[in-house]
Amino acid sequence: MKKQVINAIAAVSLLAAMAPAAMAQNIAIVNGKPVPKARMDALSQQVARSGRPVTPDMQGQLREEIIAREIFVQEAQARGFDGTEDYKNQMELARQSILIRELFGDYQKKNPVTDEEIKAEYDKFVSANAGKEYRARHILVEKEDEAKAIIAKLKKGEKFDVIAKKQSKDPGSGANGGDLDWAPPGNYVKEFSEALVALTKGKTTETPVKSQFGYHVIRLEDVRDAQMPKLDDVKPQIAQQLQQQKMTKFQEDLRSKAKVE
Repeated sequence: MKKQVINAIAAVSLLAAMAPAAMAQNIAIVNGKPVPKARMDALSQQVARSGRPVTPDMQGQLREEIIAREIFVQEAQARGFDGTEDYKNQMELARQSILIRELFGDYQKKNPVTDEEIKAEYDKFVSANAGKEYRARHILVEKEDEAKAIIAKLKKGEKFDVIAKKQSKDPGSGANGGDLDWAPPGNYVKEFSEALVALTKGKTTETPVKSQFGYHVIRLEDVRDAQMPKLDDVKPQIAQQLQQQKMTKFQEDLRSKAKVE
């Protein structure tokens, strides 16, 4: 009898010693089912990846969220929702999404964009966009006679910007007096571009310029060497673009190797 009492006491002591260790692995026990701390850690990581700091106050909120989820999941399982085809299909899609995210994350980690690649891409951009930029104004109308009448008004001394605000059909520049800001000639349609570069500073086209949009009266305000952004100013955008290119190629390579019947 004495031995049985000693064994019982020992068992209780052992359980008491094990309880804190068990709770360290779990955040709660819901209806007899342990809720592992790892589940809360995973949710914390999701929050952190979204850019939100996980504060001590938020830890309490996350714990309550995990417990609530367990309660709701147990009820859903009790009603048999985890045995439906819809549930199984959605679980498969979720499983695929997680694996794909891990695959792409691993690829990006192992294939970072280098400073040399960014510099090479920047140099290519500068080379392709070097040259002259033109600051122009234009007035767009539907008919050639309208454009000719505007040119006549300009020759008599009427203000270009005033006419543009009243008559231009271009919603983008008309309200600004026809101002198109600085741009390389390649930004415009061929007919407009050719007429623009043929002008000298301060001059206006003598005849209407026809394009797919209508008839233009063009005035060249100024010319300058193309202004290129500094590398440091565009480095993040270039890095993002190159990373996306690498990811696209990685995906295309996998698809090309796959046997799809």
